[in-house]
Amino acid sequence: MKFSAQDHNMMARALQLAGKACYTTAPNPAVGCVILSNNKIIGEGFTRPAGGNHAEIEALQMAGDVPGCTVYVTLEPCSHQGKTGPCVQALIKAKVSRVIVATEDPNPKVSGSGIKQLQDAGIEVEVGLMEAQARELNKGFLKRVTEGNPWVLVKMAASLDGRTAMASGQSQWITTPAARLDVQRLRAASCAIITGIGTQQMDNPSLTLRITAEELGVEDPLQQPMRVVVDAQMQMSADARILQAPGLCVIATLDKPQQRENSKALVAAGAEVIFLPAQDEHVDLRALLEVLAQRDCNQVMVEAGAGLAGAFIAEGLLDELVCYWAPKLFGSQARPMFDLPIDTIDAHLALSVKDMRMVGEDIKLTMQPDKDY
Repeated sequence: MKFSAQDHNMMARALQLAGKACYTTAPNPAVGCVILSNNKIIGEGFTRPAGGNHAEIEALQMAGDVPGCTVYVTLEPCSHQGKTGPCVQALIKAKVSRVIVATEDPNPKVSGSGIKQLQDAGIEVEVGLMEAQARELNKGFLKRVTEGNPWVLVKMAASLDGRTAMASGQSQWITTPAARLDVQRLRAASCAIITGIGTQQMDNPSLTLRITAEELGVEDPLQQPMRVVVDAQMQMSADARILQAPGLCVIATLDKPQQRENSKALVAAGAEVIFLPAQDEHVDLRALLEVLAQRDCNQVMVEAGAGLAGAFIAEGLLDELVCYWAPKLFGSQARPMFDLPIDTIDAHLALSVKDMRMVGEDIKLTMQPDKDY
C-alpha cells in the first residue's frame, strides 16, 4: 500500500500528539489523531487521562463539521463502551470518508472490529502507515494486552568500568544532574518502579516522581507511579522513606507465616503487602509481573542493585535496558552492574543498541535483548 508524502506528514503529526499523552494515559494507550480537510488540519487531539476523551473525540470536537474529511489516527479506533463511548461510532456519525490507521489494536475488546465497523459503514480504511513508530510508542500497552505482562525496563547508572557502587555501597552520585533528570522521564512513563530490599536499606530512597508536567511538556497532571519493594524476608522498616512519600507503596514478599506476621507493622504504616510464591527462596518475579499486569501496569521500571536487576535478566524478563555511563573509573573493588550466572563467552546475552546519546556529561544507551533471549 502506497501512502503519499502528505499522509506521512499527517501521521507524523498524529504520533507527535500521541507523545504528549504517553505520561498520563495509562492504563489506556497513548493515541494521537489529526483530521484533514482540503489539505488543511481542522482538528487534532490526543488521549486524555483514563475516563477523559480519546484522541478521536478531541479532534472531532475541534474540527466541528467534518463530512468527507480524512482522519489519521495512531491506533485502531475503539469499538467498545468503556468509561467513554466507542470512537468508531463517533467517526461514523461524523461521516468522515477516509481513516488511516498506523496499527491495529490487539486488545481483545477491539482487535480489528473497529476497522471492520468503519468499513461496513462505507468508510475507506488503510492500515500500516508508520506502524513501527506507533507500536514503539505503546509497547507497554501492547505487551500487556497480548502477553499478560508489563514491559520491563531495567535502568542502571554505572562508571565507565561497569561499577554501580563502591564496595561500601556508596553510590550517590555516579551520574550528573542531567542524567538524573532524564531518569525522572523514565519514571513518569512507568506505571510502577520496582526496587529490592537491599537498595531500600542501603539508600533509603523515596522513588517518587520529581519532575513536573511542564518540564515534560504535557498538559495533563502526572500521577505518582506505584512503588514496589521486593522483600522476600519482610525486613523493611516501617520508618522507611518510601512509606512516607505520596502514592502507593507495595511490598512483595513470600507467602509464609513469619512474613504475614511482620507485614502488620508495614500495613499500619500505609503499605500494601502482596504475598507471592517462592522461587529458590526468592520472590517469584514472574508472579509479581502477572499481578502488576492485572493491575493494568503497562510498563514497570526496575531501579535496583546487581542482585534484583540481574535476577530479572537471568529469568528472561528483560525487555529494555537503559544504562547511563559516567566518565569515571571506580576500580575492581567496586560493585558490578549485575549478578548474572554467565560462565562462558558463548553463554553471553546479546543486546541490540536502539539509541545512544549524550545526556549532560554521561552516555545513555538504550538496548533490547536479541529475539532468542
